[in-house]
Amino acid sequence: MPSSTPDFPTTATPRRAFLRGVRAGAPFILVIAPFGLLFGVVGTEAGLNLAEVMGFTVLVIAGAAQFTAVQLMADNAPTVIVLATALAVNLRMAMYSASLVPHLGAAPLWQRAFAAYGLVDQTYAASILEYDRDPSLSVPARMAYFAGCFLIVSPFWYGATLAGALVGTAIPPAFALDFAIPITFLAMIAPALRTLAHVAAAVVSISATLLLAGMPYGTGLLVAAVLAMATGAGVESMMARRT
Repeated sequence: MPSSTPDFPTTATPRRAFLRGVRAGAPFILVIAPFGLLFGVVGTEAGLNLAEVMGFTVLVIAGAAQFTAVQLMADNAPTVIVLATALAVNLRMAMYSASLVPHLGAAPLWQRAFAAYGLVDQTYAASILEYDRDPSLSVPARMAYFAGCFLIVSPFWYGATLAGALVGTAIPPAFALDFAIPITFLAMIAPALRTLAHVAAAVVSISATLLLAGMPYGTGLLVAAVLAMATGAGVESMMARRT
């Protein structure tokens, strides 16, 4: 008879979970490195010095928001617009945090603080899939898995940003480093489109962003984000009432 044993052990120790997290996060290095390299280049071209570029990437550690903020700063947008747009881009982190509470909420405060800092798209995408696959994981094992994902990715983000800031425009345009941005988000978003609410939010987000692209200072992105979240919540409520 075929074995009914799950693909992953249900009694994983924190050490094993950490190593699994490292393996899950490692493929993201292929896109994180050029992503960070590109930000280093863009940041220096926008007039930031090395300390400002590295401070940005270490403290904010949110690639999409960093690119958005730097572009708006280069366009001399008002500070309030820069902050509001960067916040809108990162609103997804609030939803990520909420979905992780059932899995990591019982962890010690310092571990939750670490998770808050390390909550980037890649660590979230890999971790939430693992938690859904193996709900019997203990809280320490879940945290260890999360840490493994983050700690394999983050050094390449920091290092690639530093390299990009140092070499600046010396990187030939033929390398087309900007390919890393859409590939990164496609790789993370596609597996997450598992329900009608997810798909509806994605469709509205894309459509609204394109339709409102002409709004000043990228404020169309703010409107698109609100519309997408409202759509996703509405569809989810509708589905819940039907069931």
